[in-house]
Amino acid sequence: MDNSPQESHLRSENCVTYESPYPVYAMAFSPTPHSHSHPQRLAVGSFIEEYTNRVDILSFNPDTLSIGAQPSLSFDHPYPPTKLMFHPAAHSSLRKTSADLLATSGDYLRLWEVRENSVEAISLFNNSKSSEFCAPLTSFDWNDIEPKRIGTSSIDTTCTIWDIEKGVVETQLIAHDKEVFDIAWGEARVFASVSADGSVRIFDLRDKEHSTIIYESPQPDTPLLRLAWNKRDLRYMATILMDSGKVVILDIRSPTTPVAELERHRGCVNAIAWAPHSSRHICSAGDDTQALIWELPTVAAPTGIEPLSMYSAGFEINQLQWSLAQPDWIAIAFANKMQLLKV
Repeated sequence: MDNSPQESHLRSENCVTYESPYPVYAMAFSPTPHSHSHPQRLAVGSFIEEYTNRVDILSFNPDTLSIGAQPSLSFDHPYPPTKLMFHPAAHSSLRKTSADLLATSGDYLRLWEVRENSVEAISLFNNSKSSEFCAPLTSFDWNDIEPKRIGTSSIDTTCTIWDIEKGVVETQLIAHDKEVFDIAWGEARVFASVSADGSVRIFDLRDKEHSTIIYESPQPDTPLLRLAWNKRDLRYMATILMDSGKVVILDIRSPTTPVAELERHRGCVNAIAWAPHSSRHICSAGDDTQALIWELPTVAAPTGIEPLSMYSAGFEINQLQWSLAQPDWIAIAFANKMQLLKV
């Protein structure tokens, strides 16, 4: 992408496309860097409005710009996965040397072991004490500081923190007044969530009785759909509002008032991701077919910020992920395609 706010049509060497048999939504990069013996892995989930869906494991070689599914590593998934995430550590005691751990959310939180030539379901986490069914999970986040911990968000107003090593609920909180749409870890025991009640709330597991509301929608009860915590600078997080072309940047030191509002999308924003290698860069994508990369000013500038670069997909972009292992690559999902953009 060039460094002007002009729309950039990527040359073929800066763009790799994977075409799926199904509409694509959830995506995840493995944190294990590409190597001769272990190509970069990605997981891609289908979005079909029926029970049987699929997750495909792809191999991406950034040297040859080749990407493809490994048929032996594709598996059925109940309902469309709302999120996919690999174990955040490239090396872990939970993982066998050649295997990746993949978590998925939908009807339940599930863990899968992705081996060289097979995938095995190893855990299913059900937080309902009274029924074999639990309320659908909208999202989850894997704690990268203490990876035994995963937090899930649900339409039943709760957030559940799992100890996945012991297979038990560490705590379950009624987090909001309405459905919880996303959750993000900041520190080992601190997470935040966003909800249909229009609020961003921060929770500390050491004080479960209290939460801090750091932002509320300007129009009461306008749902907040996504939350991204800046892992390079934990003072900052970003959220998006339903049916809005705006990205709201928050500083947790000054609650209620955004430090910046990014307003160049011409349609609803659907996805946001902070750069894994820079505290000042964020990507957003939406219904206007645009993926925009922004550089936040060092001095607060609430409005009037222009994107650093733009990319047009030609279709509404539903999802994006920024690779931790290869931070010059961003994945976007639209229709039945996943596209990797070199930035």
